[in-house]
Amino acid sequence: MAEKRRKFDAEFREGVVRIVSETGRPVAQVAKDLGINETTLSTWVSRAKKAGGDGTLSVPEREELARLRRQDAEKNRWIRELEMERDVLKRCMALWVK
Repeated sequence: MAEKRRKFDAEFREGVVRIVSETGRPVAQVAKDLGINETTLSTWVSRAKKAGGDGTLSVPEREELARLRRQDAEKNRWIRELEMERDVLKRCMALWVK
């Protein structure tokens, strides 16, 4: 007879992922200690990494990080544009002096 599929709430999953990320213990060891399938725990850890680093950032922190990254990308775009304008002016001055 097949085993009944166990369900874990989000708080438990986050706690287990935090154990793996903060202690540095292998996924296999943590899974064995808690009686969880190793593949299941590996999936949780990889999803947490994709969602926001190692899963230790809160939602407001993730939102702020995304906002700051957008801001940084916009500043970099302006810097590149100004550098191109500066280079054009340098070339114009070199031609004008000649």
